[in-house]
Amino acid sequence: MDQANPFVSTPRRDIRAGLRDIAPVAVAALPIGLLFGAIAAAKGMSPLEVTLMSALVFAGGAQFAAIETWVHPAPILTLAFATLLINARHVLMGASLTPKVRMSRAQTLLAYFFLTDEAWALSERRALERPVTGAYWVAMAVVLWANWTLSSTVGAILGSFLGSPERIGADFGIGADFAFTALFIGLVAGFGKSRVTLVTVAVSAGVAALVHYFIGAPWHMASGALAGIAAAYLAAPEEARS
Repeated sequence: MDQANPFVSTPRRDIRAGLRDIAPVAVAALPIGLLFGAIAAAKGMSPLEVTLMSALVFAGGAQFAAIETWVHPAPILTLAFATLLINARHVLMGASLTPKVRMSRAQTLLAYFFLTDEAWALSERRALERPVTGAYWVAMAVVLWANWTLSSTVGAILGSFLGSPERIGADFGIGADFAFTALFIGLVAGFGKSRVTLVTVAVSAGVAALVHYFIGAPWHMASGALAGIAAAYLAAPEEARS
């Protein structure tokens, strides 16, 4: 009976759903990972160092920010502060997602190592219909982690053979620096068109763009996130705030 009901959650069904949902993200990640690996190799990092960085840090935005300021010796405090600012949004994403995941506290803490913008957006969209199970999360988040680690390693190995960032993007039919952005916009658009959603996205994006233009990275990430929270609170119905 349960097998015939599409709304009944089973591990096999959740794994298939996770693989299906993450497939477009994994494809979009390929040119970004290759690009990061090539840039990191050009900065003097070995393929092994690139592999370890991608596997242990697993934060594309923070990794690109670190590589942009990479010198010898590396400015550890500067890199750590920039990474903290860029990844501070994960605290907000985790707080939003935790009530909707069907995992123990220990499992949730381990799962959030693999938290990305795309994993959060896909999980939030799935949570509109059903809880996010561990099987769904593993199939989705771990596949993206493995894909990012492998593609950045290949990029570091190939190095100079990949050419300029524009060429990498052209080979995949899209600007490599915009692939994830376009995909994430599509995911957020799937949340609906309520007034609160539209106001939150517009304010967050506007503030982030202005701060990036006038001040620069990585301040735009934290500024956009905080502005989005404030906008969501002010735009929500009064009864929802209490």
